[in-house]
Amino acid sequence: MRQSYRIIPIYTADVSGVCSALYELGGMTVMHDPSGCNSTYNTHDEIRWYDQDSLIFISGLTEIDAIMGNDRKFIDDIEHAARELHPKFIALAGSPIPFMNGTDFPAIARVIETETGIPTFSVPTNGMHDYVYGAGIALEEIAKRFTEKTRNLNPQKTENRSGRSVNLLGITPLDFGPQKNVEILKENLRNYGWNILSAWAMGDTLETLQQAAGTADVNLVVSAVGLRTAKVLQEKYGTPYVIGTPNEWLTEDISEALEKAAEQQAEQLSDVRLYLQNRMQKEAEITLIGEPVTMGSLAAGIEKKYGRSARVFCPLKECENLIGEKDAIVLGEEAMEEALKDAKIIVADPLYRPICPKSCEFYELPHIAFSGRIFLSRMS
Repeated sequence: MRQSYRIIPIYTADVSGVCSALYELGGMTVMHDPSGCNSTYNTHDEIRWYDQDSLIFISGLTEIDAIMGNDRKFIDDIEHAARELHPKFIALAGSPIPFMNGTDFPAIARVIETETGIPTFSVPTNGMHDYVYGAGIALEEIAKRFTEKTRNLNPQKTENRSGRSVNLLGITPLDFGPQKNVEILKENLRNYGWNILSAWAMGDTLETLQQAAGTADVNLVVSAVGLRTAKVLQEKYGTPYVIGTPNEWLTEDISEALEKAAEQQAEQLSDVRLYLQNRMQKEAEITLIGEPVTMGSLAAGIEKKYGRSARVFCPLKECENLIGEKDAIVLGEEAMEEALKDAKIIVADPLYRPICPKSCEFYELPHIAFSGRIFLSRMS
């Protein structure tokens, strides 16, 4: 029962993470599920649903097809839609039922690609992971399948600071909200002379990502979603990367770290988790809850700006390598409530308030991956 939730919601699932990451890239994403995953995604997780078109489909898996393993119907439906809509790629995402049935998604993807000529890949989701896992693998597949193996030459590259270029990796509305918030991050970096080539994957097309992948001097992982992509681009092009979110208090430090990384060989660098450097070692006065890179960067910014020690409680899996010594991975409602019992100041999504101590100071910071669209109007 320690894994049950009775008060707070759970985070966006891996299937929705795939759809969110690929939403603007011109492909067709197909969730293999009776219908529930699609309704959850478009009514809660996707803020672009009514303003921007995207090819997001549900297979409408029936009980008899699931029992009999009728994959041919699934394949035929996808191929019929693809021949009418001409997507740039097809992405297949699984849900709990095909996971339990052992559906062979990689094989289905190969059949569809062979029969349609459209690049097709699967993301091993099952509805049991969180969005970081699904979105991260989806963007990793884009980096693997749709970028060249040789580095592109940038004719505008110069040795001075103003010529430095960077890709932002790991941007989805689930962590950053509306596009205007992404533009703020870009502007923060431009103020320090950086040329933003692409944002993976909000506000840019697949072609833009392809052209920028091997051109940037350095990549910036702005959330845990972008880490897998950074590693692929480092392997393909030797492009170094820095991890951190360029909020208003931390952008100067991030710019310096990017500059240093761009001047060195990628193989000589270990992962640069900028937001974990020069952190205060005393007991934390402020507790932040959420995704480790964005909240870790905010914690580092708070310490730098106000001189008050901060820590991060991360409720997401597979993020152990992205937290600091004072931080912690806290999974489950009961564990989080216990971890927060002595917290004096808490910064978190408003839906965390019911499990926080009544005596604490609570500062609301809405997170779409947790509370959906409920507090979208408050996101600035």
